[in-house]
Amino acid sequence: MAGNNWLTPYTGGAFDTNAFLAELADGTLLVDAPEGTASWIHRLGRKVDLLFLTHGHFDHVWDAAAVTAEHGCPVVCHADTLPMVSDPEYFTKIGFPFSIQPLTTPPHLIGETDSEQFLGTPCQVLLVPGHCPGSLCLLHKERRVLFGGDVLFAGGVGRWDLPAGDGPLLFRGIREKLFPLGDDITVLPGHGPSTTIGEERTSNPFVGDGVQA
Repeated sequence: MAGNNWLTPYTGGAFDTNAFLAELADGTLLVDAPEGTASWIHRLGRKVDLLFLTHGHFDHVWDAAAVTAEHGCPVVCHADTLPMVSDPEYFTKIGFPFSIQPLTTPPHLIGETDSEQFLGTPCQVLLVPGHCPGSLCLLHKERRVLFGGDVLFAGGVGRWDLPAGDGPLLFRGIREKLFPLGDDITVLPGHGPSTTIGEERTSNPFVGDGVQA
């Protein structure tokens, strides 16, 4: 999935959730923290300077508290993610048999922004809900790489049948916010292999060209 010395991928947990260590100008960014992430980083001997959560679903935040406790790094997420990472029983209350370890320090809340510096690196943050409230995508402007979370997959999109899901909202967000970024953008999704905006714009069976909006 990577093949780049600035980027190290990890896949873990029961749902094969992807996480990414990205070397930015002034430190190491971790995108999402599925089960096993903390021990994986420890084995690599790496240091995390910032954790970015694309959204709050348990398979993406499972090791968030462990990572922040070990590395003392700040966490960035959307305000709608906050209940999911602060209430250990959030998911059991909505019918899932999972409890998470909550964050012990409040995260830094962020919304959509065209220009944001993360560890000295120019980025763009896009809010694309529909799979999950507060679902964020992070664009590394210089490398033309989008950390997409569970918004857009290779040949698919994030499921919208979970609590607070909204299919039309998700589809519209992909078409109106992600596709205009450019066909050359590499998408690193929360599950499965990487893809490009161009590939998904032309052939994605949910939102590609020829699919009725």
